[in-house]
Amino acid sequence: MAKTLDSSPSILPLYARAALPMIPGASLLPFVPGGGGEIPDGLDLELTGVTAKPEDVAAYAKVCGFALRDTLPPTYPHMLAFPLHMAVMSDGSFPFGAVGLVHVENSIAQKRPIGMGEEMTIRVRPTPLQPHPKGKTFSLETEVLVDGKVVWESVSTMLRRGKGDEAAKQERGFESLPADAPASAEWKLGGDLGRRYAGVSGDRNPIHMHSLTAKPLGFPGAIAHGMWTKARALAQLESKLPDSFEAEVRFRKPVLLPARVEFASRDREGEILFAVRDARKGTPHLDGRVRPLSSPKPQTKSNSDANRGLAKSKTSKTGRKTK
Repeated sequence: MAKTLDSSPSILPLYARAALPMIPGASLLPFVPGGGGEIPDGLDLELTGVTAKPEDVAAYAKVCGFALRDTLPPTYPHMLAFPLHMAVMSDGSFPFGAVGLVHVENSIAQKRPIGMGEEMTIRVRPTPLQPHPKGKTFSLETEVLVDGKVVWESVSTMLRRGKGDEAAKQERGFESLPADAPASAEWKLGGDLGRRYAGVSGDRNPIHMHSLTAKPLGFPGAIAHGMWTKARALAQLESKLPDSFEAEVRFRKPVLLPARVEFASRDREGEILFAVRDARKGTPHLDGRVRPLSSPKPQTKSNSDANRGLAKSKTSKTGRKTK
C-alpha cells in the first residue's frame, strides 16, 4: 500500500539526508539511510493533484531542446516524479545513500501525450536488489495516472557499486546502433550544463554541479545528467515520435563537461535506434531505441463515453505490471 503525500517533497533537505551516509557512523542514526541489507517493503509513495506549471515546462524544454507545445515533453513526468524518487532513497530504512548511485538504464512508455493542464497522480515504488557484475542494482518504477488510468510509466535502473557477482546475468536488451552509423547532429555542451539542468529538474547530485564536487565522488570533473542526454536525444527525434511509444536507453560512458558530442539514428523495421557519442573519439555515451506502442482495441459503445478524454490516445501493454 503506497503512502500518500500531502505535497511534493523538498529536494534540498532530501539531498542532505541522502549524503549523510558518506559521514562515518552517520548511518547508525535511525533517520539516515545506509544501514545495509535489502530494500524493505513499504516505501511506495503516491502524490495526487499534480499539475505541471507552464513556466517550468518552458524552462525545461529550452534546456533540453524540445519545442513548446500544449502537451508535456515525453521526459518531463520524470521531473515531476524525481522528488518522490529522492524521498524513497533518503528514507532511513533505505540500505544505502543516493549520492554515488549510477543511473545505468531508463525506459519510458508514453501511452498518450499529457496535456499541460491535466491533473496527475504519480506513484513510485522501488524493486528488490539484484546482483550485478559491478555491485547491485535496483529500479524505481514510476506511474503517472490521469482520471485513474496509467498514461505514462518509467523504470529507472540504478547501480550501487561494490563487490559484484561476475556470474550475474546481464540481459542485452535491444541492439545497439552500429558505431559507424553517420552522425546527423553535433552538440556543444558547456561546462555549466549540469547546473542549468539541475535548475529545471531539481537533480542537484554533486557529480553534475562542479568539478570540485564531482572529484571527491570519483569523477575527473562534472558530468552531464543521463536524463538530460536522453531528453536531448528525444528532442532531436521529436518530429518522428508517435503519440504512443516506448523509449529505452542504456547509459554508457559519462559525458565529461564541457564536451562536444554527436547524435546518430537509424530507422529500422518500425523502430528507431539512436546513439550519443563523443564527437572526437567516438566514445559511446548512450544507446537508445524508440518503438511505437500498438494501437488499443476498439472501444465498445458502452464504455466510449467514459473514456472520451482518451479517445485520441494510443495505449498498450508494456510488459510491466501496474497496480
